[in-house]
Amino acid sequence: MIKVSNLKKNYPSGDGEVSAVNDLNFSIKSGDLVCIVGQSGSGKTTLMNLLGGLDKPSAGQIEIDGKDIAKLNDHQLIKYRANTIGFIFQSYNLIPNLSALENVMIAMEATKTPKIRRKQRAAELLEEVGIDQSQMKRRPAKLSGGQQQRVATARALANKPKLILADEPTGNLDSKTGAKVFDLLKNLSHKERTTIIVVTHDNTISKKADQIIKIKDGKLVK
Repeated sequence: MIKVSNLKKNYPSGDGEVSAVNDLNFSIKSGDLVCIVGQSGSGKTTLMNLLGGLDKPSAGQIEIDGKDIAKLNDHQLIKYRANTIGFIFQSYNLIPNLSALENVMIAMEATKTPKIRRKQRAAELLEEVGIDQSQMKRRPAKLSGGQQQRVATARALANKPKLILADEPTGNLDSKTGAKVFDLLKNLSHKERTTIIVVTHDNTISKKADQIIKIKDGKLVK
């Protein structure tokens, strides 16, 4: 369960401040897929950075399973991101000189999981997202955009995170491939009981979400 209460994030601007996030209140059930929608500059990315522990709020609470991450120090936030969050980026951020399998395996190195188990789990996840044995051996440049996004999704799931944050995960894909990737995320959220929060501009995709959070000028649109 995620509960956001009176969340604010202000940035200095000239002689005053700009409110990128202004008094947000909402909750998200565990295992739901939620879309954050809004125009550019509405505060979506700022909210994602706050939920991911990449930035600290000016005020308010972000409770994840009862723990307020807004109160964590820098060391605790690093541990929180490593153990709780999986990130999926629009640009995939795969390591170009590693195979698809190795890109997923490397996400588990910090957990001290034995190599044979890392390889086994990576292969299982890649198969689950639709990457076959031959594709697992390829480097990112030899994979299509949709296949790279599937690898990025498998990598985000590698450490069994409670929460996945996806920033425009279908933005670089054609509409058909994007819909498939989104459906994959939704199926995984329900199967793995992983909460997934997606920033998207695609209204067609957002309609499939369990919940939509719409933001305008840093505020929640009812």
